[in-house]
Amino acid sequence: MVSELKSYIESLLSKGVRADLRKLDEYRKPINVEYGISAKSAEGSAKITMGDTVIVAGVKFGVDKPYPDNPDEGSIVVNVELLPLSSPDFESGPPDVDAIELARVVDRAVRESKAIDFKKLCIKEGEKCWMIFIDIYTINEAGNLFDAANLAALAALQDARYPKYDEKTGVVAYDERTSKPIELLKIPISCTILKIGNNLIVDPDLEEEKAMDARLTVATADDDTICAMQKGGEVPLTTEEVKKIVDIAFKKRPELLKYLKK
Repeated sequence: MVSELKSYIESLLSKGVRADLRKLDEYRKPINVEYGISAKSAEGSAKITMGDTVIVAGVKFGVDKPYPDNPDEGSIVVNVELLPLSSPDFESGPPDVDAIELARVVDRAVRESKAIDFKKLCIKEGEKCWMIFIDIYTINEAGNLFDAANLAALAALQDARYPKYDEKTGVVAYDERTSKPIELLKIPISCTILKIGNNLIVDPDLEEEKAMDARLTVATADDDTICAMQKGGEVPLTTEEVKKIVDIAFKKRPELLKYLKK
């Protein structure tokens, strides 16, 4: 069945078309971003709809001890749950390799782009810092979770406001949110491209993912730099193909960026 599907998709792509009539470099529509969808349970939250793919993300704050190697910095922790309600292929239980990979790709884009100044999360050097927890949940899996999760995480970070913190008692009043936002210095945008046969396509749906030879997710930052890359699939990519994919990622960046708050 997979070989038949792959042959069918390759035959379409060779003609420059896709099963859903999109161009090879076209994202699914609609792309919607909803902010503040869970104001009572998270300090920041957002919902992303990309075609039929739906993902929600929540941001929570915690006070913890800084890591020994960075005593004057806070940090982020990204967690992904592939909920069974979103796909018959997902099972309940501990995060599997797909969930872990997705979390790491989102984490790497935010961390390596220096989107957040971790030093500003320090409360008292060597003793207390803010930890930002980004929890991502799939609501409907219809392909390209990487780009949808990236947008969801960024939107939730934009929506987040610090809870009230009493430095004397060390108590965090989660029911008293301040007006202080997380300062995002950069916005790392992920773009995922598949190689199927001799073709490169943007924003793959589920059927296209089943037929892929290779996948490359490229995260780009505001200063025209690459801040993260993640390869998937069994087929290697040539240097020329990687260059083409990077060019596509930079080209698509403004298109995705416009859906987030300025």
